[in-house]
Amino acid sequence: MYQAVVFDMDGVIFDSEKIYRLCELEQGRKYHLPEDKIEILCERIAGGTKEGNRKHFEELFGTEIDYYTYREGVIQGVDRYAEEHGLDLKQGVRELLIFLKERGIKIALATSTRRERAEKHLKSHNIYDYFDEFVFGDMVSKGKPAPDIYLKACEKLGVKAADAVAVEDSVNGVISAGTAGLYTVMVIDLIQPNDTVRQYAGKICDVITEIEDLFS
Repeated sequence: MYQAVVFDMDGVIFDSEKIYRLCELEQGRKYHLPEDKIEILCERIAGGTKEGNRKHFEELFGTEIDYYTYREGVIQGVDRYAEEHGLDLKQGVRELLIFLKERGIKIALATSTRRERAEKHLKSHNIYDYFDEFVFGDMVSKGKPAPDIYLKACEKLGVKAADAVAVEDSVNGVISAGTAGLYTVMVIDLIQPNDTVRQYAGKICDVITEIEDLFS
């Protein structure tokens, strides 16, 4: 039986990817960027690092617009939304965390989100204490799709990668976890599985509680 589960955050624990996408579109309109290309950008950057995402941005829109200024506008938009409305938990998340804790399964978070923002959202829903370990984007030299963040999570949990399950919703995240050697599950959010996902993911599901089957 697997000994641990490592979760991504945005799009897996919180229903936040749709908020990011809305804010990407809003920010893109400020720069008069075509919405169809913003949609392509969103598919490519989900789960990625800001440096990797800059490259995708510049491939689509060139270098005249400073990506980091653009990105900060997106993040501020998401933060404003979260302050006003909060972020909803994805269906089945709390139930799955309880299920895993009752069985003594170790739990970690591996997210590209900054520590203070991630901790704030987790604590607002009273689920922070379910996690045994955390790895944030600034704790590894290479972010997703590199395997570093998942390898670091397994190291902190004290388990082998082959004995852990990763839960992701993005192509970058699935590649990261699969390359690290974890049994990777993609829970479908906004991004549909493609051939790359099928190469690295051992399971694709619609609802996160389907992961319970791995521990039956």
